[in-house]
Amino acid sequence: MTDTAAPARNMAPITSERVALDLPILGDVPHALHGTLFRNGPNPQFPQAAQHWFTGDGMVHAFTLSDGRASYRNAWVRTAKWKAEHRAGRALVSGYTSQPSREGDFVDEGVANTNVIWHANRLLALEEGHLPIELDPASLETRGVQDFGGRLCGPFTAHPKADPITGELVFFGFSVDGELTPGMRFGTMDAGGRVTRFEHFDAPFCSMVHDFAVTRRHVAFPVLPLGGSAARQRRGGPPFAWDPALGSHLGLILREQGVASLRWFRMDPCYVFHVLNAWDDGGCVVIDVMQYDEPPLFPHVDGTMRLPAPEARLVRWTIDPDAGTDAIRQQPLDDTPGEFPRIDDRRSGLRHRFGAIAGRSRPGAGLDRLVWLDLAQGSRRCFDLPAGDGLSEPVFVPRDEAAAEGDGWLLATIWRAGEGRSDLAVFDTGDVAQGPVATIRLPHRVPAGFHGNWVQAAP
Repeated sequence: MTDTAAPARNMAPITSERVALDLPILGDVPHALHGTLFRNGPNPQFPQAAQHWFTGDGMVHAFTLSDGRASYRNAWVRTAKWKAEHRAGRALVSGYTSQPSREGDFVDEGVANTNVIWHANRLLALEEGHLPIELDPASLETRGVQDFGGRLCGPFTAHPKADPITGELVFFGFSVDGELTPGMRFGTMDAGGRVTRFEHFDAPFCSMVHDFAVTRRHVAFPVLPLGGSAARQRRGGPPFAWDPALGSHLGLILREQGVASLRWFRMDPCYVFHVLNAWDDGGCVVIDVMQYDEPPLFPHVDGTMRLPAPEARLVRWTIDPDAGTDAIRQQPLDDTPGEFPRIDDRRSGLRHRFGAIAGRSRPGAGLDRLVWLDLAQGSRRCFDLPAGDGLSEPVFVPRDEAAAEGDGWLLATIWRAGEGRSDLAVFDTGDVAQGPVATIRLPHRVPAGFHGNWVQAAP
């Protein structure tokens, strides 16, 4: 399959790294957009039959906007696995592990395929099973594993939270005592990259904890019944499977006290891949999440899959630590099915008003609707793509440093199914329903991926 083929839902990898300068643009790119949108996603170098979407090699895509013009480059994250397979000319490992097979002699650095962030003047490619891998922000060349002076080890979340007031990065890891174990870690890192806290605790069971919630005072870890089992895996079953008998647990700690303050709260079985935001409301903790009845993409413990796949909707959890360990109130906020929620990151950990999701316009469609939510008014603005096209995670960029919350642009890649290629679209949050104010046209595809972030260029 070539890069320009049109696979269903844009799931197939592309096969080349490219640089494209002065891309064609429909409309006008706002001159205030002066920086780079970095996006990451799985793009296996050597695709395998029945490969799970989550396990492909990381590929970072960079869209640089400046003075109304746009350029692009992409590159695989050259992990030890990627380099060994490149030398061999074929895949050497498969599944959820990147441990070498008998034919592959390399250190397990993971696949770095889920997110890409900027912290302490470093561009970091992330996936939740391994340490960050640093990239050159201009060339995307892989610089190597970043352990921040030897202070970090083991799994590191793909969804760390940056405190907009202090610049501190809050992070965690799961299965830190070995593959499919219940041990977890909680840590913090200051704006300069100095690790200031790195603590261990045990979860009720091994769970795929993809995201977590951070407020000014609290950190919350959702341990939900997408359970991991080494024994099941040894029997030939799925390593992670939906097991509602495990129950749903929310671990809550006071941010300044760390794991010494850990308490566990219980709720009905559900699953969450992504948190929109969280904040403190008096003595309560409020968390907005994209909640599923059960997770898609993963089987039940007996190996069966629920069809059609479950869908997530925006739900608000309110936890009153003084009301008992079963006191989690759940309130639906919007009935649009979707994923990849984002806020104005200047409100991270603080009460927010606005949020964006990649939604679904109708049953059976892909993510084809951009949704801009005003949670204070209970309203939404939507833009629907043409049938068959697909939307990535929308990333918010403020109009300027002093702009009010939510005043700016949403940037998202769009898969053009009929043309077998992708665009980068720029939407003004003042009127999302009118469609993009600028559409940057690529000659090739950006495969369906996961997460990205905008990095403002130095003035």
